Amino acid sequence: MRHFVFATLLWMIAAPLLAQNFATPARSAFVIDVSSGTVLLSKDADIPLPPASMSKLMTLNMLFEALVDGRVSLSDTWRVSQRAQDMGGSSMYLDKRDRPTTEELIQGIIVQSGNDACVVVAEGLAGGEEEFAQLMTERARSLGMNNSTFGNASGWPHPLQKMSTHDLGTLAVRLITEFPQFYPYFSQKSFAFDGRVPDNHRNRNPLLALGIGADGLKTGHTNEAGYGLVGSAVQGKRRVVFVVSGLDSASLRASESERITNWALRQFIQKTIATPDDIITDAPVWMGEVTKVALVPAAPIELLLPVVGSDKLNALVEYHGPIQAPVSAGQELGKLVIKREGLTDQSFPLVAKDAVQSGGFMTRITTGAAKLKQQYWASEPDPAS
Repeated sequence: MRHFVFATLLWMIAAPLLAQNFATPARSAFVIDVSSGTVLLSKDADIPLPPASMSKLMTLNMLFEALVDGRVSLSDTWRVSQRAQDMGGSSMYLDKRDRPTTEELIQGIIVQSGNDACVVVAEGLAGGEEEFAQLMTERARSLGMNNSTFGNASGWPHPLQKMSTHDLGTLAVRLITEFPQFYPYFSQKSFAFDGRVPDNHRNRNPLLALGIGADGLKTGHTNEAGYGLVGSAVQGKRRVVFVVSGLDSASLRASESERITNWALRQFIQKTIATPDDIITDAPVWMGEVTKVALVPAAPIELLLPVVGSDKLNALVEYHGPIQAPVSAGQELGKLVIKREGLTDQSFPLVAKDAVQSGGFMTRITTGAAKLKQQYWASEPDPAS
C-alpha cells in the first residue's frame, strides 16, 4: 500500500506579525520567549558583529562546564600572570601576588567585567589565551553558534572577535537552563575582590535595580561595537531573553533594554489552544474495523499569543495516510504544524484518540474489491481520447 502525506488546513487565529510591530534603534537585536521558544524579534540577528564584553558569557560557559565536569571547583585558586595583571579596560585589579578562587573570578567577570579575570581563566584552563579562544570557537560551533568566532577571552577588540545577537541569545538561554546553580551570580549587584572597592565594583546591568524581573546577564561596550546588553527577565512562569547591540550610548542602552523587557513580558500571553480531549481531525484508516480514527494532541498545546492583534496564523495537520490498521490508542500518527509569518514553524505531535482493530474477512473482501475496481477503471482508455 502506498502512503501519502496529507496536509489539512484547520483554522486561523489572531496573531500579529510580531517582529514588524516593534522597532528598535539597535544595530542588531534578538528577543526570545524562553518558556515557549518563540522568537519575538529578530533584527539582523545572524550578522557577526563585535560583541565587546558580552562575549565574556562564552568564557563563563567554558568555566561552568569545567565546574560541572569536576575539572575545577569553586574553591580552587588560580595563578595571575603578568599578562593578566597588565590587561587594560574593566578590571578586578588583580596582581601577580593574588590567588583568586574560581568563585571570585566568576563574580569578577560578571559584576566587574574583569578583563584580567578572563585572562586568568583562559590561561588556567587552556594554558594560554589564544589556545582558549580557539577552544571557545570550536565549542560555539558544537552548540550551533555558527556566527561566532573568538580571538580572546575578554571581548577586547580583535579581528576574530565576532558574535551574532542570535548566538548571544542562544548562549544566554544555555547559561540559564543548563547552569541554574551558577545563574544567581548574574543578579549580584556588587563585588569587590579582597576588600578592594574600585569605581567599577557595581554591576553595570542597568535593569537589575528597576524591579521589572531582570536577573542577568551582561553588558558590553567598545568604540567599535557600541553599547550592547544581553538581558533576561522573569514574570510569573514566563522568561524572556533579549540581546541588543550597536546602540549609541549607555543611557539609550538602558532605556531600550527596559522598553524591550516590558514589551516582551506585557504584550504577550501564554494560552492553551487545544487539549488531549480535543479532536483536531479524523484520518482515514486502511483495513480497519472502522474507516477513520480521531487525532488528538499528545499533550496540551500552548502558544504564546499577543494580548491584541489582527493578523493570522495557519494550523495544519500532517500525517502519512491512509493509516494501516491496527492502531493503538495514543499511537503517534501525525503532527499539528502552526505557521506564523515572521516566526519559525512550531509542530506538536498528534496521536490516535482510540484504538482501531484490524477488520475481519468481509472488510478485506470489500477493500480488495474496491481496489480492483479502482485499478480496472484506471487501466481503461479515456472515452474522449
